[in-house]
Amino acid sequence: MSDFEFLLFVSFLVFNLCLILNLFKRRTRVPSTRNLPPGNMGGLPFLGETIGYLKPYSATTIGTFMEQHISRYGKIYKSKLFGEPTIVSADPGLNRYILQNEGRLFECSYPRSIGGILGKWSMLVLVGDMHRDMRQISLNFLTNARLKTQLVKEVEKNILWVLDSWQENSSFCAQDEAKKFTFNLMAKHIMSLEPGEPETEQLKKEYVTFMKGVVSAPLNFPGTAYRRALKSRSTILKFIEGKMKERINQTDKKDSSEDDLLGWVLTNSNLTKEQILDLVLSLLFAGHETSSVSIALAVYFLEACPTAVRQLREEHEEIVKAKKVTGETDLTWDDYKKMEFTHSVINETLRFGNVVRFLHRKAIKDVQYKGYDIPCGWKVLPVIAAVHLDPTHFDQPHLFDPWRWQNKSGASATGASANNFMPFGGGPRLCTGSELAKLEMAIFIHHLVLKYEWELVDSDEAFAYPYIDFPKGLPIKIRHRKQSC
Repeated sequence: MSDFEFLLFVSFLVFNLCLILNLFKRRTRVPSTRNLPPGNMGGLPFLGETIGYLKPYSATTIGTFMEQHISRYGKIYKSKLFGEPTIVSADPGLNRYILQNEGRLFECSYPRSIGGILGKWSMLVLVGDMHRDMRQISLNFLTNARLKTQLVKEVEKNILWVLDSWQENSSFCAQDEAKKFTFNLMAKHIMSLEPGEPETEQLKKEYVTFMKGVVSAPLNFPGTAYRRALKSRSTILKFIEGKMKERINQTDKKDSSEDDLLGWVLTNSNLTKEQILDLVLSLLFAGHETSSVSIALAVYFLEACPTAVRQLREEHEEIVKAKKVTGETDLTWDDYKKMEFTHSVINETLRFGNVVRFLHRKAIKDVQYKGYDIPCGWKVLPVIAAVHLDPTHFDQPHLFDPWRWQNKSGASATGASANNFMPFGGGPRLCTGSELAKLEMAIFIHHLVLKYEWELVDSDEAFAYPYIDFPKGLPIKIRHRKQSC
């Protein structure tokens, strides 16, 4: 988001918040007997401290705003963010409590602009029974059996399609290459689209425009990224609808397979057309964006950690040697499970990079926690990144240290425990594609370290806007390496 877009975003918030000021006034009145966490409800009129909270900062930190507030008020504090009274939590216990009590004490509460562009039936914004049903559809399709057979092959095929196009001593943006891979994979997984085909490339072009609008200021005026994204959303939905009609009109129902998510949903659910369209669009978004950023972060962190790269190469060369004995070539689920150090690298990338930094929730009942009151109707932000980068939970949290995940017996000492590590959220809204995301990262790393050496050709750093992005696209230069196995 540019400085200009950021200012427009603030103006947009002020305009809209003025219209609903009276509602907020009623909502913010809390009986004086309540024991609220310490904090600052001041700042700019209506906006409170939103501008400071959203100010870009290095992705491997929690930013000056959070650092100062935690130092002053503690790990649970009150503020006024996004026009609403808010409880901000950097406390792992409260974060778990919020996520585990989804639908009972808290519920998802993303800004309306997100629902406006992803759709009202998007899993990201749905709550209650409808979210549960949509989530179950995704889980039913993404079974372990499908992961272990079909998806391992598809992931490797799409990774090789991208990596094998890299030329010796060529320079390019690693972030774009990661996005290319994850988009092609999701397009295949959801609608059986093949990489490089004209319709796939056209859909990708529209999707790039759509994504720029999702992460931009929600200003629906001519010429804005948000307006262009809404237009691309319409084009994408028409494309998906066309694929739906093709499936429905197929005469040979045996070939109208359930091999992709669209076919599975049409065969096994009672969703309306609008619900299917929003589901497909939201899964394309969720499955593409977070995975591509995670892969780019792994490339970035590993480039600065040659010791980890050497250990990865040793691990993956052993896998290749074992496969040569059996005469196999393609990776399998068993190979993936053997990648022990690779899984440590993945965990550390997710901990250090924090693709999802915080979650939007609100209290639907009055809640008490550690003596503090969280009033019904207040916004609640569990900040996952603040726990992952907290020295009381992780030793030297600002170091990229994959080896911290290998000492299972000393998990509590290193902080590498499930209680403190929640890169995919938790509770009833735990990310359904978490295992697929880790599979993508593992196989990408496998082929990357065996085939190439790489280095940054221009200084670049991941920033939180609060979404994670490399301003220059993470430019790298690659060299083919001679494999020893």
